Amino acid sequence: MKIIAPSVLSADFGHLAQDLEMINRSKADWLHIDVMDGTFVPNISFGFPLMEPMRKYCKKPLDVHLMIVHPEKYVERFCDAGAWSVGFHLEAVTDPMPVLDLIKAKGVRTCLTINPDIDVKRLVPYLDKVDMVLLMSVFAGFGGQKFIPETMDKIRFIREEIDYRGLNTLIEIDGGVNTQNAAELFAAGADALVAGSAVFNAPDPEEAIRKMKGQP
Repeated sequence: MKIIAPSVLSADFGHLAQDLEMINRSKADWLHIDVMDGTFVPNISFGFPLMEPMRKYCKKPLDVHLMIVHPEKYVERFCDAGAWSVGFHLEAVTDPMPVLDLIKAKGVRTCLTINPDIDVKRLVPYLDKVDMVLLMSVFAGFGGQKFIPETMDKIRFIREEIDYRGLNTLIEIDGGVNTQNAAELFAAGADALVAGSAVFNAPDPEEAIRKMKGQP
């Protein structure tokens, strides 16, 4: 599986509808939506008001990544706002299960995320309880960071765990993804790649998406 999820955080918000139409035309599979609260991460992005135009103009599934404290207060609203999947950080909660249950009750796909400094083994108990895990390959909250090479070993570890247990859990990677490393990430066991500047800052964004998917 080779899923590409362009991150709208890198889009031109002055021409958002135009960028979303490009995503619709492209071979992209999902639209990744980074929600930052200025507390869990230093930056602030956007919230519910922007979900409405994205849901209106984008025909691709909305893959929501919450980089916020107290995700239990907001996950249901993001589900109602049109999210196809909702992910939150393991390190943002004491127990992820009640939050996952809230998302599941809405019929939305679940995702559990960790930053690079969190032991990947902490995800293992939840692999059979989520639809997807998101491994951050940069630290959440800033765009344009360089890919952290150690992520490759984490991907292989989680891939082995998923395959050994016969699970269908997807592995998503976010941070520093580009046309140069996409093939290696997929080969290591990733299913979905989030790409921001590598798509929206490319001379030809649609071509960049095709290259990352390994298509001509």
